[in-house]
Amino acid sequence: MDLPHPSLPLSFTPRATCAHCLRPKAFCWCPHLVSLETTTRVVLLQHPRERDVAIGTARMASLCLPNSELHVGIDWSASPALARAVSDPARPAALLYPGDDAIDIVAHPPSGPVTLVVVDGTWSLTRKLVARNPVLANLPRYAFNPPAPSEYRIRREPAETFVSTLEALVHVLGALEGDPERFRAMLMPFRAMVDAQIACESAEHNHRGRRPRPPRPPRPRTLSPLHDRAPDVVCVIGESSAWPRPTNPESPVWPEEIIQWLAHRPATAETFEAIITPQHPLAPGTSAQTGLRADDLQRSEPRESALARWRAFVRDTDIVCSWGVFGTGLLEAAGGYLPVDRVDLRRIARAEANGNVGSPGEYLTRIGESLEDVIALGLGRAGNRLAHIAAVARHVAR
Repeated sequence: MDLPHPSLPLSFTPRATCAHCLRPKAFCWCPHLVSLETTTRVVLLQHPRERDVAIGTARMASLCLPNSELHVGIDWSASPALARAVSDPARPAALLYPGDDAIDIVAHPPSGPVTLVVVDGTWSLTRKLVARNPVLANLPRYAFNPPAPSEYRIRREPAETFVSTLEALVHVLGALEGDPERFRAMLMPFRAMVDAQIACESAEHNHRGRRPRPPRPPRPRTLSPLHDRAPDVVCVIGESSAWPRPTNPESPVWPEEIIQWLAHRPATAETFEAIITPQHPLAPGTSAQTGLRADDLQRSEPRESALARWRAFVRDTDIVCSWGVFGTGLLEAAGGYLPVDRVDLRRIARAEANGNVGSPGEYLTRIGESLEDVIALGLGRAGNRLAHIAAVARHVAR
């Protein structure tokens, strides 16, 4: 398959990037970083959708705290790193997250050093992450009342009592370690990031009374990796077993986990499919939601077997094309391998449409592509969507 280059950059940016903070060098906040030793062990659990947010603060916090670790995922039930962290008898684990049963960590701090587990993501994502992971939901829970509104002026918080992950750690570690002033130094890179972002946004907008900017020249067409490495392109999608949040607090809460993984290599028409046995009870309504029949689910294979087959199918040099990051996040949370090179086709479609685009099928209809000749590439809803994702890849390449 000979794919021409698209009109928009795909998985990379031409700007020089700092390898430490992963921000463009023009917006690097590394000169403002501090290194603060703590008796508290901090474990940051980041939702995959938050990993690529340019103005996130979890990575900034982890770089300021040598006694911390940052992990990305959704299902933490089988995470060796988390299991090790929460089983340290010298530092018993506690979850920093608000709730009806949360203890005020400033008014009633733990009696000794703790392992502080912090979830990072939007409030909607972290609420689901905690609810679907019993290993987190069952931890002693602490919360706090911020002494001042958030300085996160570039990101809207649900209420004035909500603050960023880094701001929360500044306040809580100051209370736990008995030295609030020392931890305020962590705000220096945070403030530098916020100020730089606001300055950039101000320069980009034409304010009343200012001289209007001259029109921008046309954006140069950028050769994408899909053009030169067409044999390496692999389109993927994943499905999950997702339990609804229980209304009864005594009901069991099971984590979201992958139950189907599909991939298609357009250059050779090779297709990979695995129906994966869940490690927890299957959520009710899974069959209706995913389009998988009961007998399909009964023929599932163990997770280890499916991941081993997938590892044999995918190559280190492949470019993984997905629609969003939900499916790839499920696979990584289950311990599956993904190559370094990845392209989020939904992000490209949104840039092209200058707004939300819905599902890949809806996007194809919107741009005038016919879905009548699209043949499913696997079982259930994912099989149809994978075919649509492959069609979107061809459109983007054109």
